[in-house]
Amino acid sequence: MAAKKDEFLTYKGRPLVRNGNTLYYGNMFDPYVIMLTIKSTKKDGDMEMADKVTIQLISTDPDISPAKAIIKTSEKTGLYNAMDIGSIWLERALKDAE
Repeated sequence: MAAKKDEFLTYKGRPLVRNGNTLYYGNMFDPYVIMLTIKSTKKDGDMEMADKVTIQLISTDPDISPAKAIIKTSEKTGLYNAMDIGSIWLERALKDAE
C-alpha cells in the first residue's frame, strides 16, 4: 500500500526523509534534527549499501548561522551504526532542550 503524499517514513517514531545521499531524521519543528550524509557505498551482491556515513546533530534555529548550527559530528561505518548513534544524540538533545 502506498503512503499518502504528506506522510513520511519514520524511525523510532520520528520522520526520516531522504534527498539523494542525505537523510534527515527528526521533526523540523523540534529544536534539533540529525543529518546523515552517505559519503561512500559498497556493493553487497546486487545491492549498494552505505559504507561511510557522516552524522551531524543540527539546531533548527533559523537565527543562527549554518556553521554554528552544527552541534556534534561523527563518522560511522554503515547506515545502521549511524542511525543508532544519531537517534541517541537526538533523544538526549531534545530531552535537554525541554
